[in-house]
Amino acid sequence: MSRSAISSSQPSQPFGHRYVFVVVAVVFLCLLVSAGVRGAPGVLLLPWQADFGWSRAIISLAAAIGIFLYGLMGPFAAALFHRFGVRRVMMLAFALIALATFGSRFMQSPWQLILTWGVLSGLATGCLANVLGALVAARWFISHRGLVLGILTASTATGTLIFTPVLSAIVTTDGWRTVVLVIACAATLMIPLVAFLLPERPSAIGLLPWGASPGMALPPGPAHASVWRHAVDGLLLGVRSRTFWILFATFYICGFTTNGLVGTHLIALCADHGIAENRAAGLLALMGFFDLIGTTLSGWLTDRFDSRKLLFVYYGLRGLALIYLPYSGFGLIGLAAFGVFFGLDWIATVPPTVRLATEAFGDTRMPVIFGWIVAGHQLGAASAAFLAGLSRTLEGTYLPAFLFAGLLGIGAAFLSIYIGDAERRVSALPAPP
Repeated sequence: MSRSAISSSQPSQPFGHRYVFVVVAVVFLCLLVSAGVRGAPGVLLLPWQADFGWSRAIISLAAAIGIFLYGLMGPFAAALFHRFGVRRVMMLAFALIALATFGSRFMQSPWQLILTWGVLSGLATGCLANVLGALVAARWFISHRGLVLGILTASTATGTLIFTPVLSAIVTTDGWRTVVLVIACAATLMIPLVAFLLPERPSAIGLLPWGASPGMALPPGPAHASVWRHAVDGLLLGVRSRTFWILFATFYICGFTTNGLVGTHLIALCADHGIAENRAAGLLALMGFFDLIGTTLSGWLTDRFDSRKLLFVYYGLRGLALIYLPYSGFGLIGLAAFGVFFGLDWIATVPPTVRLATEAFGDTRMPVIFGWIVAGHQLGAASAAFLAGLSRTLEGTYLPAFLFAGLLGIGAAFLSIYIGDAERRVSALPAPP
């Protein structure tokens, strides 16, 4: 169907065909708030410990459950989007975040912390993660898809960069209950924003995806299967492909080397070398800033270069950086260089990974299969968070953990070269006579 034919039968939008960028802005803001929610327990850990006398193990358990469910929810979120619509699921997720965080103001027992900040927060933010960005980029863009995905992925770093210092300041002046109230209000404000500004898909407002030409065949939407069946069918389809397993393994290593190891233990590692907590936190903020730049740039590069080669560079340099850090001397220049370099590389792997998943499984199947790949990322993050802590306890040093993670990063670099290798060999065979 041509653009003019669509426009004649659908309501127009004030920005015309550029309304797609309004959609990007809305989703970016939603992902930013979700990232702020996901990072809030790190700010609230010490205030909760001081107020309730709970151990760090109990509070960390709630955060760990939230991280685990955040990752596990990915494929089911993709199925929910297809079954009930992106807008409805996002509004419900923000309502659940607002309810859980506001309810935590009245908690008195550890099980209430686990319920609000573990189970409910994890399930809700899992619907507002990388899978959402991948789905929106696939639905609304034909050209510049990698760049848009890079921008949306970078919102997680931006959310941490904006929310962490703000929430820390509020904790210092007004206490943790004011913090959770601010988060609940931010989540509530997202609901009308999504309701009024986020159409389900371009055709709902008389548009074609950006870069689509009139008459171009667009992929049909998936059948309305049950959420469970849609998610499981995606997994069953994925596990039969070697490409899926390589993407899963490399993304496992991505989570292991970033959120799990550096995100969880960098401040403690710096403390072992006599660096104050606020300086170490500033290093994480520096990484967040440069991650915004690096991931956006990665999206631009993904539109122009072989994604396998990009992943080879990203994982290889990340592995070398992790091996370098324990021997850096932890001086100002060395740490700053590591922060800038590692920040640029932090989640730059997402745009090329999504592109490779799209090439292997198609626009329609990609979101749910990518959801399972993201689950591997969070599984890797959980593994590193535990194993690095175990290394520190048993050996008295983080050195084995960082060296092992560095070697994993280098291994992922070489593994990336073989993504889709079997499919390329088959396609290169001459056609039968």
